[in-house]
Amino acid sequence: MTGVDMLKAHMGRIKSRMGRFFPGEKAVFRGQNLHRDLKGIDWMELYLFGITGRRFTPEQVKLLHMMWVHTSYPDARIWNNRVVALAGTARSTSTLALSAGLAVSEARIYGRGAGFETASFLIETRQRMEAGESLAECVQSQLAKYGRISGYGRPIINGDERIAPTMAVAGELGLDKGPHLALIFELQNHLAAQGSPIKMNYGVISAALGADLGLSARDYTTFMFPAFLAGMPPCYIEASENPEGALFPVPCGDIQYEGVDKRPWVSL
Repeated sequence: MTGVDMLKAHMGRIKSRMGRFFPGEKAVFRGQNLHRDLKGIDWMELYLFGITGRRFTPEQVKLLHMMWVHTSYPDARIWNNRVVALAGTARSTSTLALSAGLAVSEARIYGRGAGFETASFLIETRQRMEAGESLAECVQSQLAKYGRISGYGRPIINGDERIAPTMAVAGELGLDKGPHLALIFELQNHLAAQGSPIKMNYGVISAALGADLGLSARDYTTFMFPAFLAGMPPCYIEASENPEGALFPVPCGDIQYEGVDKRPWVSL
């Protein structure tokens, strides 16, 4: 089938295996009646079901809930929260503020972009090692491609306060023995043996836990989309309640300008 034929086959219709809304009758969600078959389902379970098409155990859902909770910080200094707070100080709406904050959370260096890279690396590395490659070879190829091992190292401080409580919950739930989780600790030891001082961060912990639950790199990053969300409304509300423009004000006298000198206006 040519590209044109393919497009013609989709003209005037949407073919979907995901769901359909029947006005006044029902809503089908991945083959299930949303109001009957999925009645009473937890919102996160529904979100995961929409991403993966499968159901998770109560223990797995609790772990995944925790992965969101442990990284929701209501601090307006943090990169994406700053956008939300600036929207509040500019008197924007909460919907626009939160949407903007989640949009910048896609960043490759510190957001979902980094999460996708981390999850992809872990899943691919485990597959390559099962096929006979060494961890050192996998690390070397990752460094050659990206110049870093995503999920290791952290700006400001070389450590992560989220790791210990996350591992504690995973241990309590019996979900701390997966192969990807074991891999990231093996990798930490490998880096230390090579003389590297960098330590793992929360991103590689959560990516490994997700991979051990069967989430692909795309599934994982889609699931983690709202992970920072709970910390954003407090930043927006506080900035909205404070005087307009009071967040991060910069006096003109504090700006060191090195551009062109002052020029006279010329009327045309």
